[in-house]
Amino acid sequence: MKQPCVYIVGAGPGDPTLISVRGQRYLEAADVVIYDHRVHSRLLRRARPDAERIDVGAAAPKPLEQDAICFLLAEKARDGKTVVRLKWGDPFVFDSGGKEALFLHEQGIPFEVVPGIPVSVGGPAYAGIPITYPEAGNVLTVIRGHENESDTAPDVDWTRLAGSAGTIVCYAGARQIRAMSQALISHGRPPDETAALIYDATLPSQRTVDGTLETIAALADPQPPALLVVGAVAGLRSHLRWFDNRPLSGRRIVVTRSREQAGELIDMLEERGAEAIPAHAIRITAPEDPAPLDDACRNAGTFDWIVFASANAVDYFMRRLLAIGDVRDLHGVRLCTVGPSTASRLQRYGIRVDLTPAEFRADALTDALKESGSLKGRRILMPRADIARDRLAEELREGGAEVVDVVAYRTIPGSADLGDYDVYRMLLDHQIDAVTFASASAVRNFVAMLGQEQAADLLHSTAVASIGPVTAEAAQQLGIETTVMPERYTIPDLVDALVEHFGEPARTLS
Repeated sequence: MKQPCVYIVGAGPGDPTLISVRGQRYLEAADVVIYDHRVHSRLLRRARPDAERIDVGAAAPKPLEQDAICFLLAEKARDGKTVVRLKWGDPFVFDSGGKEALFLHEQGIPFEVVPGIPVSVGGPAYAGIPITYPEAGNVLTVIRGHENESDTAPDVDWTRLAGSAGTIVCYAGARQIRAMSQALISHGRPPDETAALIYDATLPSQRTVDGTLETIAALADPQPPALLVVGAVAGLRSHLRWFDNRPLSGRRIVVTRSREQAGELIDMLEERGAEAIPAHAIRITAPEDPAPLDDACRNAGTFDWIVFASANAVDYFMRRLLAIGDVRDLHGVRLCTVGPSTASRLQRYGIRVDLTPAEFRADALTDALKESGSLKGRRILMPRADIARDRLAEELREGGAEVVDVVAYRTIPGSADLGDYDVYRMLLDHQIDAVTFASASAVRNFVAMLGQEQAADLLHSTAVASIGPVTAEAAQQLGIETTVMPERYTIPDLVDALVEHFGEPARTLS
């Protein structure tokens, strides 16, 4: 990658996964990320942890503000930094990307433009509206609207526009949408022509309102701007809608797992249409004293069994083992995991699991180990969390085993800041459909973050999804009833249980 250089990157219309491979590569390598306020926060997390992040506000700022952004880009590049200018949608579609590129050219600063999906293309596609269609005219007109509350329609040739047989797309505020629809009708566009408004394009919270050119303005939300689509293609939505027709569409579901673990659950919820609300109740980190874990890794080959109670235990044990030894040190050692998710994590290291009990209970695991042979005299290693219960170790010792349990990782309460969302307010206003818990510690920490007295009341009218009986028991002890629990205690099964619980999408706008 050339340095210094400014990369003007289109972030796409909202969904953070819609950035191009090239754009993501530059983002991950950037020293400085200068971004619009609409760029998704999850996309910004793909930048290096030490990268400087600068929010410059709206995607289409006032002229003086735009000049300041241009000078900022040049200043950072002259400092020898690799700069990514991350822009909502596409940099060259009704955006200031062209002005910024021209300024850099005049300053002799190298730049590169990485196209993005414009909201005028991505939004309708997610709504099930093809902006062109063979029988819907040969003209596509994209109009530059404004988010502000102006009653003045854009300065275009409305007579010619109204007479064109094709699709019209514009992103604008509610009052301007009314001015535009009235201008089209008054210049000859049929009042009964199909139209649609798309809010929060390509995000899990996306919603679409259908109507006609005559009625659509009255259906508009008075606050947020929307993407207006006018033309016969809007009528195809009833046949082609897919994004807001998924089983969890319109549901807001809180994910309390640690930031390191939350990705899988968030991705699976969003694939099914939910808006996943991250509220990281715990943080996972290395033990304060790594010596006992390192000693266990050096002597791994002396154990008959190693029992892993979580995917975190697998990761932290294997990282240390590979750092100070070799996977061959496990030759002859039998491996047990408490569930399929933990077994799957071990398999990522190319290691086969010998035993996974059908149930995640201490007595069930003890019974399974006993069935595989006498426990008497067996040496069993248990890498665990610092707050893990010792009931399993006690039962194994009672069976005659020599158990060595070491702290492989620590579980730390999450920050009182619940992230980009005001989860407390959303629960209070009944804007959350479900809260998920994948561990007892997540329950306890989440309750502590909300306040123990308030938590039971706030969660009383919300579905509580616990991954298994241990987690449900921890919730019960705090006065919280579990309403959703899968038969198998895995993340995929937890998501399936939520789908079964809710039955159908929350929003069925047609």
